[in-house]
Amino acid sequence: MAERHKYSIIVPTYNERLNIALIVFLVFKHIPDVDIEIIIVDDGSPDGTQDIVKQLQQVYGDDRILLRARPRKLGLGTAYIHGLKHASGNFVVIMDADLSHHPKYLPHFIKKQMESGADIVTGTRYVRGGGVHGWTLMRKLTSRGANVLAHTLLWPGVSDLTGSFRLYKKSVLEDIISSCVSEGYVFQMEMIVRASRKGYHIEEVPITFVDRVYGSSKLGGSEIVEYLKGLVYLLFTM
Repeated sequence: MAERHKYSIIVPTYNERLNIALIVFLVFKHIPDVDIEIIIVDDGSPDGTQDIVKQLQQVYGDDRILLRARPRKLGLGTAYIHGLKHASGNFVVIMDADLSHHPKYLPHFIKKQMESGADIVTGTRYVRGGGVHGWTLMRKLTSRGANVLAHTLLWPGVSDLTGSFRLYKKSVLEDIISSCVSEGYVFQMEMIVRASRKGYHIEEVPITFVDRVYGSSKLGGSEIVEYLKGLVYLLFTM
């Protein structure tokens, strides 16, 4: 009898009241026959995100929609660690709540992992079939430049270092995340570079990243500065 897998989908949120119900609906629509739980780590959103999540629990059940709130914004990396503590699946998916990561790709992630036995499957914007939609030329150039710079310095063996739509074996995520020190924009990059350095099997799936549908983008000049500082840190420590 084939092993039955369970997938824990960790979704960090902050002021995502307009998006969270739609993303939950789309997850269940695109992988209806998969054993999943969605763990929503909300950092004290003042816009009523948690109220919407509680309504979703009434619809889907609180065994499938888990609200694991924190009192305030405490950072992306610690949000994943917090969600991971509550994950009962043997695989973990991390994705954004702002609809930039469309749940329609989840079947591709799962299929790729099952076919290849990969430890990590990461969505990539930078291979044939992938891309971005809704970005200004400057943001495209910034993202592409950041990726090229990181590749040149770190040689990680994956095409999209800063993407944050990934599927992990739970044990692999636990191993990598325990040694990560970065925050924000750099965190995803450190995770995949550490995974590559540790020799984990990484596969890629092309995705189209769509700029957030509702709400305001959280990427600004300060994040770009943090990215460059983080890149220097990784260069000299890994």
